[in-house]
Amino acid sequence: MTLVMSISFLYLVAVIKPDFSGKKALVAGGTGGIGKAIAYSLAHAGAQVLVLGRHTVPELESCVVDFDTAEGQSAACEYAASTDILCISRGPFLQKPLHETTTDDWKRMTQSNLAFPGMLVSAALPYQMEKRWGRMLLFGGTRTDSVRGFSTNAAYAAAKTGLSSLVKSVALAYSDFGITCNGVCPGFTDTEYLRPEDKVLLAAKNPDGKLILAEDIAEISLMMLYNSSCNGIVLPVDKGWTPGFS
Repeated sequence: MTLVMSISFLYLVAVIKPDFSGKKALVAGGTGGIGKAIAYSLAHAGAQVLVLGRHTVPELESCVVDFDTAEGQSAACEYAASTDILCISRGPFLQKPLHETTTDDWKRMTQSNLAFPGMLVSAALPYQMEKRWGRMLLFGGTRTDSVRGFSTNAAYAAAKTGLSSLVKSVALAYSDFGITCNGVCPGFTDTEYLRPEDKVLLAAKNPDGKLILAEDIAEISLMMLYNSSCNGIVLPVDKGWTPGFS
Protein backbone atom coordinates (compact mmCIF):
# COMPACT_ATOMS: atom_id res chain seq x y z
CA MET A 1 0.00 0.00 0.00
CA THR A 2 2.80 2.43 0.92
CA LEU A 3 4.61 1.69 -2.35
CA VAL A 4 1.44 2.30 -4.38
CA MET A 5 0.80 5.59 -2.59
CA SER A 6 4.41 6.69 -3.14
CA ILE A 7 4.25 5.88 -6.86
CA SER A 8 0.90 7.68 -7.16
CA PHE A 9 2.26 10.76 -5.42
CA LEU A 10 5.37 10.87 -7.59
CA TYR A 11 3.14 10.53 -10.65
CA LEU A 12 1.09 13.52 -9.54
CA VAL A 13 4.22 15.58 -8.92
CA ALA A 14 5.55 14.75 -12.39
CA VAL A 15 2.31 15.20 -14.35
CA ILE A 16 0.15 17.80 -12.63
CA LYS A 17 1.28 21.40 -12.90
CA PRO A 18 -0.06 23.42 -9.94
CA ASP A 19 -1.81 26.66 -10.89
CA PHE A 20 -2.16 29.31 -8.19
CA SER A 21 -3.25 32.16 -10.44
CA GLY A 22 -5.17 34.80 -8.50
CA LYS A 23 -3.90 33.57 -5.13
CA LYS A 24 -1.82 35.59 -2.69
CA ALA A 25 1.04 33.70 -1.04
CA LEU A 26 3.11 34.68 1.97
CA VAL A 27 6.42 32.89 2.56
CA ALA A 28 7.93 33.60 5.96
CA GLY A 29 11.60 32.81 5.66
CA GLY A 30 11.37 33.08 1.90
CA THR A 31 14.55 35.08 1.37
CA GLY A 32 16.88 32.09 1.42
CA GLY A 33 17.25 28.33 1.36
CA ILE A 34 14.17 26.16 0.96
CA GLY A 35 11.85 29.11 1.52
CA LYS A 36 13.29 31.00 -1.43
CA ALA A 37 12.92 27.96 -3.68
CA ILE A 38 9.27 27.67 -2.65
CA ALA A 39 8.67 31.37 -3.20
CA TYR A 40 10.02 31.23 -6.75
CA SER A 41 8.04 28.06 -7.47
CA LEU A 42 4.82 29.65 -6.24
CA ALA A 43 5.45 32.71 -8.39
CA HIS A 44 6.14 30.48 -11.40
CA ALA A 45 2.79 28.77 -10.71
CA GLY A 46 0.98 32.10 -10.94
CA ALA A 47 0.70 33.18 -7.31
CA GLN A 48 1.25 36.74 -6.15
CA VAL A 49 4.10 36.14 -3.71
CA LEU A 50 5.34 38.20 -0.78
CA VAL A 51 8.44 36.98 1.02
CA LEU A 52 9.41 37.99 4.53
CA GLY A 53 12.96 37.71 5.82
CA ARG A 54 16.18 39.50 6.61
CA HIS A 55 16.82 40.81 3.09
CA THR A 56 15.09 41.26 -0.25
CA VAL A 57 14.84 38.71 -3.06
CA PRO A 58 15.34 39.63 -6.75
CA GLU A 59 12.18 39.53 -8.89
CA LEU A 60 9.89 38.93 -5.90
CA GLU A 61 8.00 41.34 -3.67
CA SER A 62 9.94 41.33 -0.41
CA CYS A 63 9.71 42.86 3.03
CA VAL A 64 12.61 42.92 5.47
CA VAL A 65 11.36 41.66 8.83
CA ASP A 66 13.18 40.79 12.04
CA PHE A 67 11.19 37.80 13.28
CA ASP A 68 12.91 37.92 16.67
CA THR A 69 11.26 41.22 17.66
CA ALA A 70 7.69 41.89 18.74
CA GLU A 71 7.41 44.53 16.01
CA GLY A 72 8.56 42.10 13.33
CA GLN A 73 6.19 39.39 14.50
CA SER A 74 3.29 41.84 14.57
CA ALA A 75 4.07 43.00 11.03
CA ALA A 76 4.26 39.41 9.80
CA CYS A 77 0.86 38.65 11.35
CA GLU A 78 -0.64 41.66 9.56
CA TYR A 79 0.58 40.31 6.23
CA ALA A 80 -0.70 36.82 7.11
CA ALA A 81 -4.17 38.22 7.79
CA SER A 82 -4.84 38.67 4.07
CA THR A 83 -3.10 35.73 2.42
CA ASP A 84 -4.51 32.69 0.65
CA ILE A 85 -1.36 30.58 0.96
CA LEU A 86 0.82 30.63 4.07
CA CYS A 87 4.24 28.97 4.06
CA ILE A 88 6.50 29.11 7.10
CA SER A 89 10.03 28.00 6.29
CA ARG A 90 12.23 29.40 9.00
CA GLY A 91 13.30 28.92 12.58
CA PRO A 92 16.63 29.21 14.39
CA PHE A 93 18.59 26.05 15.17
CA LEU A 94 20.25 25.30 18.49
CA GLN A 95 22.88 22.61 19.02
CA LYS A 96 23.20 22.20 22.79
CA PRO A 97 22.80 19.34 25.25
CA LEU A 98 19.99 19.85 27.74
CA HIS A 99 22.26 20.47 30.72
CA GLU A 100 23.70 23.49 28.91
CA THR A 101 20.40 24.83 27.55
CA THR A 102 19.46 28.08 29.30
CA THR A 103 16.08 29.60 30.06
CA ASP A 104 16.68 32.14 27.30
CA ASP A 105 17.51 29.32 24.88
CA TRP A 106 14.20 27.63 25.68
CA LYS A 107 12.27 30.85 25.25
CA ARG A 108 13.91 31.56 21.90
CA MET A 109 13.38 28.04 20.54
CA THR A 110 9.74 27.76 21.57
CA GLN A 111 8.85 31.32 20.58
CA SER A 112 10.53 31.25 17.17
CA ASN A 113 9.85 27.65 16.16
CA LEU A 114 6.39 27.02 17.61
CA ALA A 115 4.61 30.07 19.05
CA PHE A 116 5.38 32.38 16.12
CA PRO A 117 4.20 29.91 13.45
CA GLY A 118 1.07 29.44 15.57
CA MET A 119 0.54 33.21 15.63
CA LEU A 120 0.79 33.38 11.84
CA VAL A 121 -1.66 30.50 11.45
CA SER A 122 -4.16 32.16 13.79
CA ALA A 123 -3.80 35.44 11.92
CA ALA A 124 -4.37 33.81 8.53
CA LEU A 125 -7.39 31.70 9.43
CA PRO A 126 -10.19 34.32 9.56
CA TYR A 127 -9.44 35.55 6.03
CA GLN A 128 -9.19 32.03 4.65
CA MET A 129 -12.37 31.00 6.46
CA GLU A 130 -14.23 33.91 4.91
CA LYS A 131 -12.99 32.97 1.44
CA ARG A 132 -13.59 29.29 2.16
CA TRP A 133 -10.21 28.45 0.66
CA GLY A 134 -6.77 28.39 2.19
CA ARG A 135 -3.47 26.57 2.14
CA MET A 136 -0.84 26.32 4.86
CA LEU A 137 2.53 24.60 4.86
CA LEU A 138 4.74 24.50 7.96
CA PHE A 139 8.33 23.30 8.03
CA GLY A 140 9.61 21.13 10.83
CA GLY A 141 13.13 19.89 11.34
CA THR A 142 14.86 16.68 10.32
CA ARG A 143 13.28 13.68 12.11
CA THR A 144 10.64 15.84 13.87
CA ASP A 145 7.71 14.27 12.03
CA SER A 146 7.00 12.17 15.14
CA VAL A 147 8.04 12.13 18.79
CA ARG A 148 11.70 11.13 19.08
CA GLY A 149 14.61 11.73 21.41
CA PHE A 150 17.47 14.10 20.53
CA SER A 151 20.72 14.13 22.47
CA THR A 152 22.20 17.46 21.38
CA ASN A 153 19.35 19.62 20.05
CA ALA A 154 16.39 18.74 22.27
CA ALA A 155 15.01 22.27 22.67
CA TYR A 156 14.91 22.88 18.92
CA ALA A 157 13.46 19.43 18.22
CA ALA A 158 10.79 19.74 20.92
CA ALA A 159 9.53 23.00 19.43
CA LYS A 160 9.61 21.73 15.85
CA THR A 161 7.89 18.48 16.81
CA GLY A 162 5.08 20.58 18.26
CA LEU A 163 4.33 21.85 14.76
CA SER A 164 2.98 18.40 13.89
CA SER A 165 0.18 18.87 16.42
CA LEU A 166 -0.52 22.33 15.00
CA VAL A 167 -0.71 20.94 11.46
CA LYS A 168 -3.14 18.21 12.44
CA SER A 169 -5.23 20.58 14.56
CA VAL A 170 -5.76 22.99 11.67
CA ALA A 171 -6.59 20.12 9.32
CA LEU A 172 -9.13 18.71 11.78
CA ALA A 173 -10.85 21.96 12.67
CA TYR A 174 -10.91 23.88 9.38
CA SER A 175 -11.20 21.40 6.51
CA ASP A 176 -14.91 22.30 6.23
CA PHE A 177 -13.80 25.79 5.20
CA GLY A 178 -11.71 24.51 2.30
CA ILE A 179 -8.51 25.03 4.27
CA THR A 180 -5.67 22.52 4.27
CA CYS A 181 -2.57 22.44 6.44
CA ASN A 182 0.43 20.18 5.98
CA GLY A 183 3.98 19.90 7.23
CA VAL A 184 7.30 19.04 5.65
CA CYS A 185 10.32 17.79 7.58
CA PRO A 186 13.24 18.13 5.18
CA GLY A 187 16.41 16.14 5.50
CA PHE A 188 19.91 17.43 4.83
CA THR A 189 19.41 20.01 2.10
CA ASP A 190 21.88 22.01 0.04
CA THR A 191 21.42 25.69 0.94
CA GLU A 192 23.61 28.75 1.21
CA TYR A 193 23.49 28.48 5.00
CA LEU A 194 25.81 25.45 5.08
CA ARG A 195 29.57 25.79 5.16
CA PRO A 196 31.47 23.69 2.58
CA GLU A 197 32.77 21.33 5.26
CA ASP A 198 29.24 20.89 6.65
CA LYS A 199 27.93 20.02 3.20
CA VAL A 200 30.46 17.19 2.93
CA LEU A 201 29.62 15.89 6.40
CA LEU A 202 25.84 16.01 5.95
CA ALA A 203 25.87 14.62 2.41
CA ALA A 204 27.62 11.54 3.76
CA LYS A 205 24.67 10.93 6.10
CA ASN A 206 22.20 10.64 3.22
CA PRO A 207 21.76 7.13 1.76
CA ASP A 208 22.99 8.23 -1.68
CA GLY A 209 25.78 10.45 -0.37
CA LYS A 210 24.24 13.61 -1.85
CA LEU A 211 22.43 16.57 -0.32
CA ILE A 212 18.78 17.15 -1.18
CA LEU A 213 18.14 20.04 -3.56
CA ALA A 214 15.97 22.88 -2.27
CA GLU A 215 14.15 22.81 -5.60
CA ASP A 216 13.13 19.20 -4.98
CA ILE A 217 11.64 20.17 -1.62
CA ALA A 218 9.80 23.02 -3.34
CA GLU A 219 8.37 20.72 -6.01
CA ILE A 220 6.88 18.36 -3.42
CA SER A 221 5.68 21.31 -1.34
CA LEU A 222 3.72 22.78 -4.23
CA MET A 223 1.89 19.53 -4.81
CA MET A 224 0.94 19.38 -1.13
CA LEU A 225 -0.37 22.94 -1.37
CA TYR A 226 -2.24 22.31 -4.60
CA ASN A 227 -3.96 19.00 -3.92
CA SER A 228 -6.84 19.42 -1.46
CA SER A 229 -6.68 15.71 -0.60
CA CYS A 230 -3.36 16.40 1.14
CA ASN A 231 -4.43 17.59 4.57
CA GLY A 232 -2.97 16.97 8.00
CA ILE A 233 0.10 15.27 6.55
CA VAL A 234 3.55 15.69 8.10
CA LEU A 235 5.92 14.40 5.43
CA PRO A 236 9.62 13.64 5.92
CA VAL A 237 11.53 14.41 2.73
CA ASP A 238 14.95 13.04 3.58
CA LYS A 239 15.87 10.29 1.11
CA GLY A 240 14.93 7.62 3.63
CA TRP A 241 17.26 8.81 6.39
CA THR A 242 14.55 9.04 9.07
CA PRO A 243 13.30 5.40 8.95
CA GLY A 244 16.66 4.24 10.22
CA PHE A 245 15.90 5.99 13.51
CA SER A 246 12.21 5.05 13.88
